[in-house]
Amino acid sequence: MAHAVRFHETGGPDVLRWEAVEVGDPGPGEVRVRHHAVGLNFADTYFRTGLYPAPLPSGLGVEGAGVVEAVGAGVTEFAEGDRVTYTGSPLGAYSTERVMPVGSLLKLPDAIGFETAAAMTMRGLTSAYLLRRIHPLRAGDAVLLHAAAGGVGLILTQWAKLLGITVIGTVSTEEKAAVARSHGCDHVIHYRRENVAERVRELTGGEGVAVVFDSVGKDTVEGSMASLRRRGLLVCFGTSSGVPPLDAMQLVLHGSLFVTRPALADYIAEPAERAALSQELFGHVAAGRIKIQVNQRFALDEAARAHRALEAGRTTGSSVFAL
Repeated sequence: MAHAVRFHETGGPDVLRWEAVEVGDPGPGEVRVRHHAVGLNFADTYFRTGLYPAPLPSGLGVEGAGVVEAVGAGVTEFAEGDRVTYTGSPLGAYSTERVMPVGSLLKLPDAIGFETAAAMTMRGLTSAYLLRRIHPLRAGDAVLLHAAAGGVGLILTQWAKLLGITVIGTVSTEEKAAVARSHGCDHVIHYRRENVAERVRELTGGEGVAVVFDSVGKDTVEGSMASLRRRGLLVCFGTSSGVPPLDAMQLVLHGSLFVTRPALADYIAEPAERAALSQELFGHVAAGRIKIQVNQRFALDEAARAHRALEAGRTTGSSVFAL
């Protein structure tokens, strides 16, 4: 029997259960994947709490890496023994093995290990679309990045430096500041003891940044808007503190700002675009230009403990479930 983490009601980490599950054989257009590592992402907590709806009972998790064990009828893109990684629906990555539609899978280069893949596929593709699809950033531009020591933050910072972009990052502790700096963050703001917008203005000669990448939401939105230059762009790509209330008049008062709330799914829905972004990401990682830091490892049956650590802000870099 395979095992999986499932939840039958929404709520706190205690709703997560470790259960035996039947996996079965893959159908047409499907493969069965045995996981070697599974990614832990803040978005997982949104499904668990009900912020993102899911039919109950439900599996959990949107990112994993492993080996194809069986292929269904008509599958030509993958074969038994292929190394694969994925991110996105359907839910259910928190499992020892599962059946997956082939359209969700990416072939994993031999140069990238399973834990690295599980730590970077969602975060790396998120960084890819944020930097390569959202706004025409140019060398010399400055951006503000909240949660700079997080999984997305560390990848995005390294990638931004390859593009010649100045990165101003926010952190909550000196430990996280050191982590952010070690990955290329040009300036670090301790948001608990410094005024973020005032410090950004100081660092940019009063102008503000071209783009703010904000995965926090409600607690940071005011400071984010106040940090932007005239006609700057606020990218709200996460809501770890809750959904930010936005009034269109605020955008005018802060300098005719633009705002977007993108989702990774809409940037990897087309196979050609998914392939282009993943190949660029895998190329940087395989060549060592972007390093993936796995700082926390959990057993899969420790999902509740992992969620508590994530929601309490006790993690840096990426976290994975190692199988």
